[in-house]
Amino acid sequence: MKVNRPPHFALAATLIVVLATQFTALAALTPSASLSLARTNGSVTSLSISNAGDQVWIVQGSSNFTSWTEVEILKVFNGSYHCRYTNGTENYFYRTFYDATRQTIISATTNALVLPATNFNYASPSLPATFLVNPILAEDNMTSINTNSDAGALLGRVLFYDRRLSTNQSISCASCHQQAHGFSDPRQFSTGFDGSLGTRNSMGLSNARWYQRKKFFWDERAATLEEQTLMPIQNSVEMGMTLAALTNRLAAEPFYTNLFAQAFGSPDVSTNRISRALAQFVRSIVSTQSKYDLGATNGFANFTSQENLGRLIFFGQTGSPPANCSLCHLTDNFVQTTIIDNNGLEFPYVDKGIGGISGVAAELGKFKVPSLRNIELTAPYMHDGRFTNLEQVVEFYNSGVVSNGNLSLPLRGQGGAPLRLNLTADKKAALVAFLKTLTDTNLAADVKLSDPFNYGN
Repeated sequence: MKVNRPPHFALAATLIVVLATQFTALAALTPSASLSLARTNGSVTSLSISNAGDQVWIVQGSSNFTSWTEVEILKVFNGSYHCRYTNGTENYFYRTFYDATRQTIISATTNALVLPATNFNYASPSLPATFLVNPILAEDNMTSINTNSDAGALLGRVLFYDRRLSTNQSISCASCHQQAHGFSDPRQFSTGFDGSLGTRNSMGLSNARWYQRKKFFWDERAATLEEQTLMPIQNSVEMGMTLAALTNRLAAEPFYTNLFAQAFGSPDVSTNRISRALAQFVRSIVSTQSKYDLGATNGFANFTSQENLGRLIFFGQTGSPPANCSLCHLTDNFVQTTIIDNNGLEFPYVDKGIGGISGVAAELGKFKVPSLRNIELTAPYMHDGRFTNLEQVVEFYNSGVVSNGNLSLPLRGQGGAPLRLNLTADKKAALVAFLKTLTDTNLAADVKLSDPFNYGN
């Protein structure tokens, strides 16, 4: 166990931390736990606990180191807790310790989570008119047996951020799909529960609800979003959990049985309900408030001249040859509809993509085409995270597409050779500027999509 002490560990009124002998018992129970208790400013003492076991801690205070008064009994709910204590005097001290006989705090919804009095609206988001008719309506992969509800998506939100879903309670779904990064991972490859790295970059989840092929993962090995949600949990590199262990762990938490009852009518915890709730939350990650969305309503009068030039290039309305990026990123969701693409990243194939799963030669090197919404936030790019910025991505499509037998038609030029766009530096910059208009800053900060756990103050 790591204990962080202040620079001068002495019996002085200006700065002192007292550590109880009970910490020796904690080390045996939770070897990953660490604690920092320090006087930070005058009469203010800060406490930080990192504790994957989510245990109960006792905080006591004293002005004479002889008589100790209980200040707080607190429980860690999702791996960490932070709080500050102000007594009004510098001559008051605190100690924090673990007591195996006092692990009895009920994990109620009111103390485990920070939620509004009235539930957020997940079931009926305000959508642009174009989302309610074809072709976007046909892209919607929400099923009639798992439509979004406010309570169901809330449960999914809690599950999405909960580290209990990994075997050692070290990572959550949100560890690899971070809200500030368009629900993607800024690392090239995500880190699993034991520190091992994955082999693909985590795809952004913005508008995952709208994908007409309905399949998920880069290689589309999950037939539905509901099926996809359970696969990382069981993956030996990612979260390393068994579904039986997961349902038992969640059922032991009263706040979860309460949330399951609200979402599904009874407190029963099942893998089917877990997958349905997670899918509901992911489908509630809706991005429709970008600069592009506003532009679509006013003839793009809000765009700069550079952004408008990039828009014309993207949609193939200028350039020789035209770029026609929109042939693979269709509709206002900027996502492929019914086909899969090989974008000429490499040959021979290091990663066989969908063909590696299906065994079909014509599908080798083909991958799911993700939505470009919030693309500015989701670096690095491609299934292997090989490009660190949008400038590199644009340059690849401008001059770097690799020839192979499965190369998608929009990327073929004269005689079937890889298309070369011959974009000038100004036009490449314009295309990047247009892509950034797809950024929805509201999504990256929306509290209803954020971590709901109580981490103290």
